[in-house]
Amino acid sequence: MATQSAPYQRELVFGAAIRIFHWLRALAILVLVITGFYISWPFLVAPESSDVLVQGYIRAAHQIFGFLLVSITLVRAYLFFFGKSDIERRSFKDVLSPKSWLTQLKSYLWMGHLDKAGVYGPLQFVTYFAISVVAFLICVTGLVLYANVYHQGLGGMLGGMANWVTMMMGGLAPVRIWHHYFTWVFIIFVVIHVYMAVWSGIRFKHNSVDSIVSGYDYHKKK
Repeated sequence: MATQSAPYQRELVFGAAIRIFHWLRALAILVLVITGFYISWPFLVAPESSDVLVQGYIRAAHQIFGFLLVSITLVRAYLFFFGKSDIERRSFKDVLSPKSWLTQLKSYLWMGHLDKAGVYGPLQFVTYFAISVVAFLICVTGLVLYANVYHQGLGGMLGGMANWVTMMMGGLAPVRIWHHYFTWVFIIFVVIHVYMAVWSGIRFKHNSVDSIVSGYDYHKKK
């Protein structure tokens, strides 16, 4: 009795490094949003003992995960341009193709299916590029705020850059405001990103959430 071959074929789309950094970045963003909002509005009641530095612990966590986000942002930029796998870089071809834009927009209107050169469609690629720019800007403004509090060590090394950025942005107050605005961009992006990742898996039966967990995507055999 002949066995029927599986209707789907498996393809590795995300290597271990990309998956690990993706989830580390997600964790960093979660902790930074929570601690950042608390720093801006410390709503917890001060403990009776002066030895318990609630605000200090929150700030320490914010700084640790802030530097984690800075590191991941730099490493992900390196992997995109110089990583062994070019599946992300290939997606740039679709950005330059009006046909690819039309195909993706039609697929979102339930008219046809995606046909991508890489792992991302043109709209996805532009969106991820934009959020990467926002990640870079939130890291820069965060480092500026750090350097204006800590004047030795790394803060001292960043002092010249921090002073220049502060002057260009019109003072520390605008730096804090823009740091806050970028946080809201992340929050809005994450909500849309999670929704579209789940929707895409349901709509196209591939390119879903499990690919960033296992690394594999599944396509119908032609």
